[in-house]
Amino acid sequence: MSYKTWLSAAVLGGALVAGAQGAALAQTKWDLPGAYPAGNFHTKNMVQFAEDVKKMSGGKLEITVHPGASLFKAPEIKRAVQTGQVQIGEVLMVNIENEIPVFGADGVPFLATSIEAAEKLWKAQKPVIDKKLADQGMTALYSVPWPPQGIYSKKDINTVQDLKGVKWRAYSPATARIAELVQAQPVTIQVAELAQALATGVVDTMMTSGATGRDSKVWESLTHYYDTQAWLPKNLVFVNNDAFKKLDAATQKAVLDAAAAAEKRGWQVSKEEAESAKADLAKNGMKVLPPSPALKEGLEKVGATMIEEWVKKTGADGKTIVDNYKKM
Repeated sequence: MSYKTWLSAAVLGGALVAGAQGAALAQTKWDLPGAYPAGNFHTKNMVQFAEDVKKMSGGKLEITVHPGASLFKAPEIKRAVQTGQVQIGEVLMVNIENEIPVFGADGVPFLATSIEAAEKLWKAQKPVIDKKLADQGMTALYSVPWPPQGIYSKKDINTVQDLKGVKWRAYSPATARIAELVQAQPVTIQVAELAQALATGVVDTMMTSGATGRDSKVWESLTHYYDTQAWLPKNLVFVNNDAFKKLDAATQKAVLDAAAAAEKRGWQVSKEEAESAKADLAKNGMKVLPPSPALKEGLEKVGATMIEEWVKKTGADGKTIVDNYKKM
């Protein structure tokens, strides 16, 4: 091979390698673990978010959503993002209340009991959440509430005394505390194990949304749903700051714009889900009922106790959130 031929081949080979490296650098891939089934509206919203990011970034960033706790279990996701095992994740905020108490504001019973109230609470809560996440190297992208929480059971629940001794599903510090206050037996069950826990009788009563009830086909095990609208817990999608900073400015903007769209879309879908889920429960044979005046009164007393406890536990941060929320 002549020197000239060798040089041409070397230049061509170098160009191919550089091109391949450029292509590799041009596209970044992220994994987004979630805890809920592929058919759940939160997961569908995340998939749309990922599609929007890919489109808005011109294909520079591709996010793969991993639903149903298939990549990390629900309690592991926040830590996975914080340590950089994944770049982005979704959590139910109340699940990490033990670590960061202010994350539990939207899980305090009867503090915010409508979608409009939940929006106000998020506005009051977000500045404090942003600071807590920043201290751990993360940033909140968007939040979406679950439909209001109601009580599922296999018997009539007319007063809080009827909850004494039931096997109560606990998935957060707040739901465990409710069990204590109504003298139920708390059993920690995350959503991925819920259907099996119901089928085997590990739990027979719980407080969760209509959407979770539908996802888990609760009518196969339970018979009653009381629409107490106790609170609207939120899922939060958040990102590792180091991973985010590695993106170019245009791609960062694509992520933020897609997140803003996902939040707006998600809140609207949550409103629609609240009604459609209750309709599906009824269609599948469940008794969908309002709480009796006695049950509502008893639960409001539980809520008052828990609001007081929560503010005491969270100190100045919690007081700031509640005070600002009540001013809105």
